[in-house]
Amino acid sequence: MELEADGRAVRLSNPDKVYFPEKGYTKRDVAEYFLSVGPGILRVLRERPTTLQRFVDGVEGESFYQKRAPKNLPDWTPTARIEFPSGRHADEMCPTELGAVLWAANLGTLTFHPWPVRRADTEHPDELRIDLDPQPGTDYADAVRAAHGLRSVLEDHGLRGWPKTSGGRGIHVFVPLVPEWTFTQVRRAAIALGRELERRMPKGVTTAWWKEERGERIFVDYNQTARDRTIASAYSVRPFPHAPVSAPLRWDEIDDAEPRDFDIRTMPGRYAGLGDAHADMDDHAFRLDQALELAERDEEERGLGDLPYPPDHPKMPGEPKRVQPSRARRDEGDDGDGGGK
Repeated sequence: MELEADGRAVRLSNPDKVYFPEKGYTKRDVAEYFLSVGPGILRVLRERPTTLQRFVDGVEGESFYQKRAPKNLPDWTPTARIEFPSGRHADEMCPTELGAVLWAANLGTLTFHPWPVRRADTEHPDELRIDLDPQPGTDYADAVRAAHGLRSVLEDHGLRGWPKTSGGRGIHVFVPLVPEWTFTQVRRAAIALGRELERRMPKGVTTAWWKEERGERIFVDYNQTARDRTIASAYSVRPFPHAPVSAPLRWDEIDDAEPRDFDIRTMPGRYAGLGDAHADMDDHAFRLDQALELAERDEEERGLGDLPYPPDHPKMPGEPKRVQPSRARRDEGDDGDGGGK
C-alpha cells in the first residue's frame, strides 16, 4: 500500500505484519501513528543525523541499530557525515520531510535516535539532553521529583528545559542551545548540573557512574551527552508490549502523567487536541556559560573533576580510572602474592 505524507507517496510493504503481538498492532498502525503526529516528530528529527532502531520482526524479534544510511535511502533524504569516538565516520540520514519518517517505519523502525546536532554543523550540539533514569527501587514518581529539582537548577543557571517521558519509567529534559560548544563542553556542563542537583537532593539523585554506588536513587545519566550517545526522540515508539511512546509534556503535566497512558492509540488524540507540547522549543537557544562556570567552581573549590566515559570511548584527558570501586578496593588490598588482604 501507499501512504501520503505532505504530498510524498511512500510505499508500505507487508502493512498487516504484526509488530506488537500483545495488542495486535501492525506495521500499518505504526506508520499511521507517525502520520498522526507528523509535524511533531518532524520538528524533532529535522536536519539531524539519525540512527534507526529497527525491529523488522516486531518487538518480540531481534532488533538492531542502523547508524549508516541504508543503501536504498531515497535521493530526497539528505545525509550528514558524523564522526565516532573511534575516529571512524558514517553518513547518517537526516529527515527533512515526513516521508522520510514513514520510509524508515517501513524498514521496521520504531525508535528514532537523533544526534543533538544539525547536519550543517555536526561538531557543536544545539541541545543539552538530560536523562533522569530510575534505578531499582525507584519509579516514575521519583523521576518527577528529580525533574522538578532539575528545573530549578536549570533556571538558576540561565537555562530552561522541556520534559518528556522516556517511554518507560524515566524522564528526559531537553534544553535548546546556541551551538557554540563541543560535545566535551556540553558533557562537562551536564555533569556540573547533575552534581548540583545531587547536592540539593542527595537522598534522591546520584551522578555515580557505577551501579553499585547508585542505590535507590535517580541516576543523572550525564554520558548521554557524550559523542555518539543518543536518546530516543519525542514521539518515538518504544519496544514494549503495549506500544508506548515518548511523550512531550508541559511542566504542569508531569506530576499527574502516567507513562503507560501514552501509546500509539492514545497519542494521536492528544496530539489532535493539544498539538506539539514542545512546539516552541526551537524558538529558544540558551547559553552554557553559567553551567560551565559551575563546572569550574566544582573543580577548583570542591576538587570535582571529570567522570568516567562509556566503555566504547577512548580514554579522555583528565578522566578517572574506569574501574569499579569495589574492584579497585580489592586491587589496592592485594599484597602482591596472589592473595587479597
